[in-house]
Amino acid sequence: MTVNTYPGKRLFISFAFLLSSCVASAQVDLARSMAATIMQTYKDSMVVKKYASHLEQDKLIQPGQTVAEAQENRPANWNYEIGVVLIGFERLGKLTNDKVYLEYTKHIIDHFINDDGSIKTYNIEEYNSDNIPPGRQLFYLYDNYKHEKYRKAATLLRNQVSWQPRNRAGGFWHKLKYPSQMWLDGIYMVEPFYAEYAVRNNQPEDFNDIINQFVWMEKYSRDSKTGLLYHGWDESKLQGWANPQTGRSPEFWSRAMGWYMMALVDVLDLVPKTHSRRNELVAILNRLSKAIVQVQDQKTGVWWQVTDKAGQQGNYLESSSTAMFVFGLAKALRMNYISNSFLPAIQKAYNGMIKEFVEQDSKGTYHYMRAVAGAGLGGVPYRDGTYDYYVNEPKRDDDLKAIGPFIQACIEMDWINKNKVNTKK
Repeated sequence: MTVNTYPGKRLFISFAFLLSSCVASAQVDLARSMAATIMQTYKDSMVVKKYASHLEQDKLIQPGQTVAEAQENRPANWNYEIGVVLIGFERLGKLTNDKVYLEYTKHIIDHFINDDGSIKTYNIEEYNSDNIPPGRQLFYLYDNYKHEKYRKAATLLRNQVSWQPRNRAGGFWHKLKYPSQMWLDGIYMVEPFYAEYAVRNNQPEDFNDIINQFVWMEKYSRDSKTGLLYHGWDESKLQGWANPQTGRSPEFWSRAMGWYMMALVDVLDLVPKTHSRRNELVAILNRLSKAIVQVQDQKTGVWWQVTDKAGQQGNYLESSSTAMFVFGLAKALRMNYISNSFLPAIQKAYNGMIKEFVEQDSKGTYHYMRAVAGAGLGGVPYRDGTYDYYVNEPKRDDDLKAIGPFIQACIEMDWINKNKVNTKK
């Protein structure tokens, strides 16, 4: 019996039944428990609590107001965090055939979608890639309810993709206010939606552009020594965080690479198997997988906030990136994109993820702990991308960006256990 501490409570939980050596249904049970935590927390609408620097950047702190007050009074807005957690709900619903996840998704998304397909709180003129991910739920809802408003809203988001500013290489700017910059995060924000829209609307010509976004991001952010990817690349090399020779940001941020890996495995579902460039994405995924496993914490099996600086002062084991890597690696193995030689690292990472980050409170509610609330580059106040910047950003428990990937990681581990995958294959 393991005893953990959660603010204001004593926690009592046995992890033995949750580890990968146990019955196959335990992973799905845990995914459902985390989904229940989200549904209990966000009963009516999904209000994403922005971390302090974003509240300041978006002028959401009124004179005389504290950060806590600004977060408490902030209305729900169309946001990528909704998208990343609800894609977990979608996959959980399809696996379990439980309609509660579809109904909850409809409840949350309908808060924003008007009958004419316009989206409350969404402003296309921001050209903000973070606004694209919830578009994936529009496909899911249209398939199930056939309401035209979902199709129209998806078309609106696809119009943004068409008009999104690009750098000279052809890569999407992360946001209009971040000129010439590609971030690893942005690949997840745009490409899975872009690819699914292409499939559903018979636009196969888009796949060259989609593949190029991954190729350019790796080309300009990859470190030749470690194989790891830097968080951002400024083609203009004008940003204070940008290396004046390469344009790269100075550190490896684990969650940034987690976003990129999740985008790879999801987009590969959609790229036609006959596409002449499909194997370019598989090769990128293999290079990144090898690099990520090399920096896995040997003791716990999870990953550090600043990826390659294990144990340095201020650095910590971070939950959202760990969930993203478990999901990405496990799905890549299931789809035969990577070899079964990765299985021991995946199993160690899953077990470590449960032991390090999952807690249960005295009421029986499960929680997923210690995710970095957010990180970025530039802006106001200026984020310089240094080691000190990344390790001092606030942490958050039950973060949507962490629980969405966690649910998907559990689903993939359930498949691995049910199919008795081993390293000999």
